[in-house]
Amino acid sequence: MPDEPPLTWPEGFRAYTGHAGLRDQGDDVSVVASDRPAVSAAMFTRSRFAGPAVRLGRVNAAGQRVRALGTLAQNANVATGRQGEENAAEVVHRIAGILGIPEDEVLLGSTGVIGRPLPMEALRTHLDGAARRGPSAFDAGPLDVARAMMTTDTRPKTAVRTVGRARVVGVAKGVGMLEPDMATMLAYVFTDAELSPAQSDAALRAAVDKSFHCLSVDTDTSTSDTVTLIANGAAGPVEEAEFTEALAGLCLDLTTQLARDGEGATKLLRVTVGRARDAEQARRVAKSVVNSPLVKTAVHGADPNWGRVVMAVGKNTDDMDIDPGLVTVSFGETEVYPEEPGADTLDRLVAAMRRDEVDITVSLGLGDAACTVYGCDLTEGYIRVNADYTS
Repeated sequence: MPDEPPLTWPEGFRAYTGHAGLRDQGDDVSVVASDRPAVSAAMFTRSRFAGPAVRLGRVNAAGQRVRALGTLAQNANVATGRQGEENAAEVVHRIAGILGIPEDEVLLGSTGVIGRPLPMEALRTHLDGAARRGPSAFDAGPLDVARAMMTTDTRPKTAVRTVGRARVVGVAKGVGMLEPDMATMLAYVFTDAELSPAQSDAALRAAVDKSFHCLSVDTDTSTSDTVTLIANGAAGPVEEAEFTEALAGLCLDLTTQLARDGEGATKLLRVTVGRARDAEQARRVAKSVVNSPLVKTAVHGADPNWGRVVMAVGKNTDDMDIDPGLVTVSFGETEVYPEEPGADTLDRLVAAMRRDEVDITVSLGLGDAACTVYGCDLTEGYIRVNADYTS
């Protein structure tokens, strides 16, 4: 098996992290930038309460030439009115000034508590300090950036792949308020592969569709979700199909890391729906299972209660072609419906559900489409994290 590529930036990228006081301790500001012009693609939340960073990001991303990403942790700057918009624009202006690039080549991510203005005096002082340090301030690695992005995450999320001479490096954060709708939490991918704008956009959308769009922790779509790919071409051209495959694998890697670290989670839950009429039906039914609080609590308690799974499948009342007589349900490798396991099998099922990865498979018996979605169990820890989030 080949050695895993080193977790360092692709050629031509550099990064800064620092503590501006957005949280009590630890770095909470980060910037990753390409030292040369780049091609980009981005997707954003469709939330009607999208924050100023997202709204400004949509404008800047439209030209597909973004080369720098800044992130503010612990403060979403959402529902903060005109002042919030002005503050986001000022942060972008300051980052662009530090880098000496146009403002429309900078995207900003901002996640955390909703409804609180950014502490602009602290941010101004901090960014002015970074500007005075100049290029020497940009000495952070991918793991540093992943840590600086965290809010309620318990660990940083990173992934790396190689395609020919090029490298692909991803960082992500997000463990709650998480059911992506056209995007992710915050997930950034950097590569020195040479791609056209059309190739970048197509590869990113294909990867997101099979990864982040198949992720759910708690059914709630964030106001700040952003996923971005930046390609600066420093390593030269790559085979398009190979790059698309590598990007999809990297995004799926980050997706499973996010699901494992869901707020309060103790287990990764994978739900696969097969033999569906089409891909949309497969994803819809799989999401109804992975999002069910009753399924998630059964997984937490290692209770092989298949009744909760068929309940979740049955909630899809607009799918008139779903026929209970055609459906099968399995936990791991063991079918539990319609052939309910005997007492001798129950012990093995319970043991399987006590593992830190639990697989549930549903066959609809209707067609050839399939989809796997990723989530986690529901625990007392999720309630505690969110009950105390702002206090």
